[in-house]
Amino acid sequence: MTTTGEELVTARGGPWWWDRRRSAVFDVGLAVASALECGLEGVPFAREAGVPAAVGVVFGVLAGSVLLVRRRWPIAVVLVAIAVTPAAMGFLMGVVGLYSLAASEVPRRIIASLAGMQSVGVLIVMFVRMRQNLARGELDVGDWIVPFASITMAIGVTAPPLLLGLYVGARRRLMESLRERADSLERELQLLAERAEERAEWARGEERTRIAREMHDVVAHRVSLMVVHAAALQAVARKDPEKAVRNAALVGDMGRQALTELREMLGVLRSGGDGGQRRERASVPLAAVGAAAAAAASRAVDEGEGPCLSEIEELVGQSAAAGMVVDLSVEGESRSCAREVESTAYRVVQEALTNVHKHAAGAKTYVRLAYRVSEIAMQVENEPPSGVGASAGLPSGGNGLVGMRERVSALGGVFVSGPTDAGGFRVSAVIPAS
Repeated sequence: MTTTGEELVTARGGPWWWDRRRSAVFDVGLAVASALECGLEGVPFAREAGVPAAVGVVFGVLAGSVLLVRRRWPIAVVLVAIAVTPAAMGFLMGVVGLYSLAASEVPRRIIASLAGMQSVGVLIVMFVRMRQNLARGELDVGDWIVPFASITMAIGVTAPPLLLGLYVGARRRLMESLRERADSLERELQLLAERAEERAEWARGEERTRIAREMHDVVAHRVSLMVVHAAALQAVARKDPEKAVRNAALVGDMGRQALTELREMLGVLRSGGDGGQRRERASVPLAAVGAAAAAAASRAVDEGEGPCLSEIEELVGQSAAAGMVVDLSVEGESRSCAREVESTAYRVVQEALTNVHKHAAGAKTYVRLAYRVSEIAMQVENEPPSGVGASAGLPSGGNGLVGMRERVSALGGVFVSGPTDAGGFRVSAVIPAS
């Protein structure tokens, strides 16, 4: 597991301006070492300045302790190091202070200026002290060694900490940039996961609606016809036994057809569900299982054996056998279309006939089917129902027209329904043929 920038900021728990406690302990150690160094170097400085040694020690300790604030005020540390350079003290403070300055977020021009000042200060102090030592006879070297040693010392004291600090600062900024990018990618992935979950939930809802629509189309028409035939059977059972027998046979056939279609639908929902697969799905989150089941159901419905337009005559014949006067007309040359187009056209006609059985029993109905160049049009229109037996007393959930509209719209077609001027009802739909 990676540590993000937000978690890193939250994990900081150092005192004052330090990010971590170990950083504070490290800086305190450096400050103590620098104070000891400057305090020891303050003794010869006090001797040369003609002041008590204790004053030089105290001055050195105070100057060296400034290294404690190197992370918060690196410019102040470098300025103090430059200031005490003539006293020949603060070597550690100058090196660490310049490194801290170069690694900080201070503008480059300020870093270059202070580094140049410190380099020049070391150069001058070294040059003056070596000339003094030559004058006293403490050194027996050539005159050329004085500027060479001064320049070498000045570069050696300032260049390495400056370059190291610039490298560490650039690396730190790069790591922060990468950490911010990782945070941004994590947020984007989280957002994508949320959107994927929303899309999966939407897909599951769409599949539930689609399956419910299929179940409605399968059950409503067959059961409606069964109820109509059962009512006719009850009416003629004693008067016309032969007709009662025919109606009973029709009810049985329709019941078997309804059961067959229901089994096909349930088989679609159960497909791909053996024991091993169920055990594998047991370790998968419920949301993933739902999405997979919805996708499988969608593919199975698309690939399954659905109704087609060649069965329209049989569908109309079933309604005619139930006592409805139905007039079927087909325009254009009959041809095969895409499976979903033929299934949708069949379901529209089926649901429209079911509605006539429910709400206008006994009304004459006209079914028109037209094959056009690039589309298929269908229309189911019934005349006003007769006053007697106008309704078969069948329950209605109000989802038939909604389901037809959804089916047609999903294929880019147009669906219109509504009452006619004569008092009947008309359902029309136009579906692209491809």
